Amino acid sequence: MFNHIFNLLAGLIFRPAEKWKELSGKEEDKETFLSRYIYPLAGLIALAAFVGVLFSRKEFSVEIALKSAIKALISNMGGYFLAVYLMSELWRNVFHRDKNTKLWYYFVGYASAMMFAMSIVLALLTEFFFLRGAVLYTAYIVWEGATAYLHVREEERLKFSTCASAVIIVMPLAIDYLLFLMMPGLRL
Repeated sequence: MFNHIFNLLAGLIFRPAEKWKELSGKEEDKETFLSRYIYPLAGLIALAAFVGVLFSRKEFSVEIALKSAIKALISNMGGYFLAVYLMSELWRNVFHRDKNTKLWYYFVGYASAMMFAMSIVLALLTEFFFLRGAVLYTAYIVWEGATAYLHVREEERLKFSTCASAVIIVMPLAIDYLLFLMMPGLRL
């Protein structure tokens, strides 16, 4: 299962145009997609945050490591589900297409490949904070997926890619910031 996830992430990050075309013909149940891709990634992100804090801090504190894992899990998965909802609404209201929430579970999950990968890497290697900018590569993944996966018309591609990239990138960051403000115990 993790080999499949790694290959999918690598394909979306290193050759997004080819991978989107391959994924566009793939039919999969939403629950299967969530249980074979999103939930294992959520577990990997939480595990990486836990292990990263446990071994990168001077003091050995399971409590801080658990807080970090919870914060990473809530911000990434909450951001994912919020982005799915917002993109579904934007798709209907801004781009005047039929509302299809199931489609957005797939698109946002695949388009978030770089964000998920960077969450894992940055949780394990905290001193490489300068890699945070790599999440902007998500915009290119979205750009490629717009026509290959969603069949967005060329004249709407820039508008769609800008909106989708902003939503997909900002939602986990916004939830992370809200957790920072509302829960002082999660400030690490």
